[in-house]
Amino acid sequence: MELSSSQRKTIRHQFDSFCKKVLREEYRDCVRETQRRLQHEISFSELSPQEMDQLYVMDEYSTDSHHFSVLGHDIAVKDDLINAALAALPEKKRDIILLSYFLNMTDQEIGETLNIIRRTIQYQRTISLKQLKKLLEGKADA
Repeated sequence: MELSSSQRKTIRHQFDSFCKKVLREEYRDCVRETQRRLQHEISFSELSPQEMDQLYVMDEYSTDSHHFSVLGHDIAVKDDLINAALAALPEKKRDIILLSYFLNMTDQEIGETLNIIRRTIQYQRTISLKQLKKLLEGKADA
């Protein structure tokens, strides 16, 4: 069965209309998807530094830090400058600093643990901090 010229023309127009409709709907879907993304996504340049910090993870290895042992606690110090300054302190003073600042113990708790009066702990910590400051300033200048 052979189609007449007018029938072929009608079929061509119907097919053309169908193709245009499909393309128009696909375009609308793309526009909707783009608008949805604009509402839910922001560019990296608009992120705050705190939000940027949440986007990555840094691997930490035990070899990247130096460990001090104080009263059965293993305290890791990552900063090389602080590590060297702490290592230069006498053990008793270093223990007081580590217990106070790394384990958040009060002078009273440190005193009870080390069998030293609270005032001595406070005095030793103050002297140790001055020593650390001198050591760190000297190493920072070098």
